[in-house]
Amino acid sequence: MRLLSPLRKALLAGVCAAATFVSASASAATLKIGYSDWPGWVAWQVAIDKGWLKEAGVDADFQWFDYSASLDAFSAHKLDAVMATNGDALVTGANGHKGEMILVTDYSDGNDMVVAQPGITDMQGLKGKSVAVEEGLVDHLLLLKGLEKAGMSEKDVKLVNTKTNETPQVLASGEVAAVAAWQPNAGQALHMVPGARPVFTSHEAPGLIYDTIVVDPQSLHDNRDQWQRLVGVWDHVVTYINDPKTQPDALRIMATRTGVSPDTYKRFLKGTHLLTLSDDKSVFTKKDGLDSLYGSSAISDAFNVRYGVYKTPQNVDSYIDPSFVNAVVK
Repeated sequence: MRLLSPLRKALLAGVCAAATFVSASASAATLKIGYSDWPGWVAWQVAIDKGWLKEAGVDADFQWFDYSASLDAFSAHKLDAVMATNGDALVTGANGHKGEMILVTDYSDGNDMVVAQPGITDMQGLKGKSVAVEEGLVDHLLLLKGLEKAGMSEKDVKLVNTKTNETPQVLASGEVAAVAAWQPNAGQALHMVPGARPVFTSHEAPGLIYDTIVVDPQSLHDNRDQWQRLVGVWDHVVTYINDPKTQPDALRIMATRTGVSPDTYKRFLKGTHLLTLSDDKSVFTKKDGLDSLYGSSAISDAFNVRYGVYKTPQNVDSYIDPSFVNAVVK
């Protein structure tokens, strides 16, 4: 799962504490959607500010959260949907509230990374050394993939279980040779340790981490037309963000939502590969491997069971509904 830096947590804690959540009725006309600070999800702020959702006939209440708090709210049936990684959709379902992924907004394309101390230039340079990572979370999976590609395994390094938002400080302390983390934590680690470098990133494993919209099945049933229209807006968002003529305005909107500068947010956006609906149609095709949501989620499921995130393997197919994307893209 994706967490935020201590600073962002402090800023958002007040927002979350002040919010009054009304339990989402299955038949409610307003779609209550939890979203948080990840570029593929903050992208929806463009549609909100531009009024595109209303124009499409979508009555949506987007509620801003710290990521983990959004998952908790969805699990407590206080939201109709939540923005989550495909692996975390499985975790939430295994723990009691199963949702269905109806849209993939993006995949991580460099924002998740293994950052090593100066002098270490590749994953093989970590052999026999300590690596800090929050065990059982998505960048633990990224680390394993990096070791695998380097012809190594988890046995070749010493894991130091560390909260992701503490990894920059741990790397700076010199206690470990590397950390595995996502932005903004990875960037903080690079900043705090001059000469540190990424030795493996999600750019080298596209599709390992998909970011999705996970919807309560009852809400899908009761509000199918609205969810279909919401999915239909997505290409407009992606085009506006990617078009050089409109990207500055999109970055301004996204940066304002997250409290950083547009230039800073542009760097985060570069590590996020936004997917069009046409891309999604391919991703929602059932097959093995990371270029499919099915294949990627099966890998996440095996990882979650192996590391005790949950005990029972999940029926991955039952978490994925390609009908909304397919209805838009013929």
